[in-house]
Amino acid sequence: MVPDRPAEATRTAYPAVVPEQQTIVITGASDGIGAAAARQLSEKGHRVVVVGRSPEKTAAVADSISAPAHVADFADLEQVRALAGELRAAYPRIDVLANNAGGIFTQETTADGFDKTLQVNHLAPFLLTHLLLDRLVESRARVIQTSSVGHRAFGRIDLDDLDNRRAWRAEKAYGDAKLANVLFTKELHRRFSGKGVSAAAFHPGGIATNFASDTSSVMRFAYHSPLRHLMTSVDTGGRRLVWLAEGTPGVTWQSGEYYERNKPGKVNPQVADADLARGLWQRSEAMLEL
Repeated sequence: MVPDRPAEATRTAYPAVVPEQQTIVITGASDGIGAAAARQLSEKGHRVVVVGRSPEKTAAVADSISAPAHVADFADLEQVRALAGELRAAYPRIDVLANNAGGIFTQETTADGFDKTLQVNHLAPFLLTHLLLDRLVESRARVIQTSSVGHRAFGRIDLDDLDNRRAWRAEKAYGDAKLANVLFTKELHRRFSGKGVSAAAFHPGGIATNFASDTSSVMRFAYHSPLRHLMTSVDTGGRRLVWLAEGTPGVTWQSGEYYERNKPGKVNPQVADADLARGLWQRSEAMLEL
């Protein structure tokens, strides 16, 4: 069972209705479910902001829906900081921040000194959200984290070894990072729901994308073999992000929770540990020198 909101959380101040047209920032939108969600939301009349790592692919998606494009590689935190500055300057209101960029990678230490899987999936979106927090509060925004069922299958966070330096495995590093997404959602809700910010994490499904192309993990076999024909389409995964983006917190979905197929999903037992969520937030701030 998903635990109740921590006792110290203040009363959530949700908007009465979701604006008909929203400004929706989607990271990892140059491909996969991010690109699918960007197209779907644009067709519904929303102002979509496309963020991706590849300049060419990002521009192609943005041009196809007449949307603005921003480029940032989350393996470089200076690019994340620059992205936050661009978004703050360009968009006086951000209704939805969809932290969708992520992946599973081979063992690699970034120029910032962190495990690449941890940085791209958790530290970079944590930093981006932090740098946009005042704008998100002003906009009474929703923050959506693309997590994974892998957080339940492989995740076991140790705050003293977030980089998994003691015994690194691709699946464990990925599971921990996706578990961090859910814990971040919990703590973001606890800290900012009283200021009107709501948050949710979700599993898009086993989607037939280029996921796991940069790893030797067994996941690469599943995603790059005939098995991919058994997977869900990117359009279906995109619709699950759209459901959260267009939904009304407190009505359609509950802030601070994790969803699978648009319903509350089973979570890793560590998600119930409020002290761990708080500690992860604090440790992330320290690692990023915030």
